Amino acid sequence: LELFGSIIISNLNFISHIITMAIKRSSDSDQTPKQPRKIETPKRNYEVTLLSPKANTQETENNEEKIRPQKLADYIGQKKLKGILNMAIAAAKGRKEPLDHLLLYGPPGLGKTTMSLILAAEMGVDCKITSAPALERPRDITGLLVSLKPGDIIFIDEIHRLNRMTEELLYPAMEDFRLDVTIGKGQTAKTRSIPLPPFTLVGATTKAGALSSPL
Repeated sequence: LELFGSIIISNLNFISHIITMAIKRSSDSDQTPKQPRKIETPKRNYEVTLLSPKANTQETENNEEKIRPQKLADYIGQKKLKGILNMAIAAAKGRKEPLDHLLLYGPPGLGKTTMSLILAAEMGVDCKITSAPALERPRDITGLLVSLKPGDIIFIDEIHRLNRMTEELLYPAMEDFRLDVTIGKGQTAKTRSIPLPPFTLVGATTKAGALSSPL
């Protein structure tokens, strides 16, 4: 009995020692701060698209000129005018001749310049745009007329502001497709006629009453 009792006491002492060690370990683990768990996120390759200072192909094709209508069918409004111009274009193409000279009259912002570009596109020719104040000297209109190609269109904005000398040079160019140039001065002056290719003059004005009678 004494031996059995001593074995029980030694077992109890051993169990209590184990329990004490377990309690001590749990208390030590509670006192140490817990570090936050790191969540690893998968790395992704993001492509960053930046604006380029150079225009790409699509931007170049859709430039400002493409914003304007290129055909009479795309031009909004002016149904009566479009009907007349459609007949004039069809007649000119049938004759294989350039369009007759035109005068566009109306307040600013109605699309007179756009209409001249449409006429050039419909006829398949180039359009040279200028304004009357830019044609102050005879050599200005002379250089413009000499550089024309057959069927080209000259658009003169604010044509009512043309000076008298420029108008006199335009009359034979419009009627007979020739340019009269005076060479020299006084008694030695000579007039030479320079043939011009057939062209179309499109004038635009906001003041039809300010035009000279011959024009």
